[in-house]
Amino acid sequence: MILNCHDLSKSFDGKDILKGVSFHIEDNEKAAIVGINGAGKTTLLRMLIGELAPDSGTVTLSKGATFGYLAQNQNIDSAHSIYEELREMKRDVIDLETNIRAAEAQMDVLTGDELNKLMDRYAQMNHEYQLKNGYAWQSEIVGVAKGLGFSEEEFDKRISTLSGGQKTRVALGKLLLQSPDLIILDEPTNHLDMNSIRWLEGYLMNYKGAVLIVSHDRYFLDKIAQKVIEIDQTKADVYTGNYTQYAKKREQIRAAKLRAYLNQQAEIKHQEEVIDKLKSFNREKSIKRAESREKMLDKIERLEKPTEARDDMRITLTPSCVSGNDVMQVYSIGKSFGNEQLFKNISFEIKRGERVAIIGDNGTGKTTMLKIINNMETLDEGEITLGVKVHIGYYDQEHQVLHNDKTLFEELSDAYPSMNNTEIRNTLAAFLFTGDDVFKRIGDLSGGEKGRVSLAKLMLSDANFLILDEPTNHLDITSKEILEDALCGYEGTVLYVSHDRYFINRTATRILDLTHGQMINYIGNYDYYMEHCEEQTARVLAENGSNSSFGRGIEMSSSSAATASSFGKYASSESSSNESNSGAADWKAQKEEQARKRKQEAALKKCEEEIAKLEERNEKINEKLLDPEVATDLTKVRKLSDELAANDERLNTLYDEWGELSE
Repeated sequence: MILNCHDLSKSFDGKDILKGVSFHIEDNEKAAIVGINGAGKTTLLRMLIGELAPDSGTVTLSKGATFGYLAQNQNIDSAHSIYEELREMKRDVIDLETNIRAAEAQMDVLTGDELNKLMDRYAQMNHEYQLKNGYAWQSEIVGVAKGLGFSEEEFDKRISTLSGGQKTRVALGKLLLQSPDLIILDEPTNHLDMNSIRWLEGYLMNYKGAVLIVSHDRYFLDKIAQKVIEIDQTKADVYTGNYTQYAKKREQIRAAKLRAYLNQQAEIKHQEEVIDKLKSFNREKSIKRAESREKMLDKIERLEKPTEARDDMRITLTPSCVSGNDVMQVYSIGKSFGNEQLFKNISFEIKRGERVAIIGDNGTGKTTMLKIINNMETLDEGEITLGVKVHIGYYDQEHQVLHNDKTLFEELSDAYPSMNNTEIRNTLAAFLFTGDDVFKRIGDLSGGEKGRVSLAKLMLSDANFLILDEPTNHLDITSKEILEDALCGYEGTVLYVSHDRYFINRTATRILDLTHGQMINYIGNYDYYMEHCEEQTARVLAENGSNSSFGRGIEMSSSSAATASSFGKYASSESSSNESNSGAADWKAQKEEQARKRKQEAALKKCEEEIAKLEERNEKINEKLLDPEVATDLTKVRKLSDELAANDERLNTLYDEWGELSE
């Protein structure tokens, strides 16, 4: 075991963030921490590295173990170039190599004991050099730098000239080259393109040490994680397996907890009704029974209502009208900025109902292409034509469609003046903005909050052609899943840019890969793309830039889909007969259970009606016995007294019967 966390708790301003969190990380284990935004994941990491003291509990790192931590954002202050900054992580190896070279030079001039001592020291240094993989330190630096998306031409760039995302990549490279026993990463994929993420996956999977990751990248977690630690409502639950296995187990456990909670609530309500009824009988025996039940009810350990998947953010995307079948035609477009050409001679088309993902490395021009389609950038060459009745709804990752000086309420009311106050508040509430939140300034919101406002405007737009630029950025996993469901149920057309491979896999019906200045078409989701990307890219490049395949896709994908469809048809018919047999048995058992319940309910109702009738009769008898005319007539008194005694005896039987039936 390399890390042990026991009973960690932390609160801010009296509000519990984490409470009684316990888990451990084994040597060489790869673990992930997940949870919604604000759950306390980063707070937990800061406590693990000693940057923040817990209110209670302990964090124990195994003796002599080293760790490295990468925060979400890095602001490296250095005069070094990228290569020089990374090389500093191998300073001990470089210094050792210098000492070895110096020792070799001294061997030519020393003799006797001094030479023998130097030879012993030289052997020790060489052994240490080999243990530290000294012969490969230069190739290791180059491999990490290129893996994280830096080209050799960028190696000499000064750190001071880099963007925040590039500095974070440099910091990640330094951490990987440091090779600690435990790597702790907070959202490491945020500033990486797909190729870099895939490289990092391979690196971490083969890393000879433990890894602890906080990430919203579900595809990444599926590849890396062997254990998932979920932070939910200040508590931590540990699941064995990757993200998909965790998600399945989580839903099973939550469903079971919810059933147990609902069953207990129903039982509590039932017992309370029985107690009230017994007390209403106002008899010593009934009151004792009621008191006994109350004591049993007080001893029940009440279950907390489990948190369900957050479904309070609801997105419904409904086109205002149906577009023509040809939504967009892109013909031979090109774009350059100065001497830098992003792409040239790109052609493709979008049909109604498609959900098309544009992917590619950073800097290939994906976002620029979306801006051109949305008339936010101009074309250098080529033509883009929209089809009949096409209405665009645009979501940009920089949220330029929002006005920082407006409040949330003003943002929606100005854009949609026909909406009344209640409609605006209800819309914002659907995206988790309630109460005074609606009067927050857009400029004061976080990236995730701005994303939700942009999605709210998009939902109201009634567009039938959605153009989305990195729509899942800053969204937590639950919010991503809600957006995925909304897009999968959307009847319009979608074109988007995303690095979220899990999101692409769930939503895309077609992928356009912008690579080497060309657009390669894949009819399928991300898994299909991964299966065919190498062969297809090689084929297109071998055609020396020919556009013959653009807009058509890979022909085999259509037949593959047909084969899968026909297989599904036969598979479903075979399984349906088995399901029908078991279904018939289940239906019969269900009907028998329903009949039994109806019979029991009828008996209980009949019992209650007879009790009410006898109690009402007894009240009338008691009233008559108080009447002076009746009281002086011994025959009437005896008759009424006998009836009262018989009623009481019957009531005692009915009370017992009612108690049994009510169970």
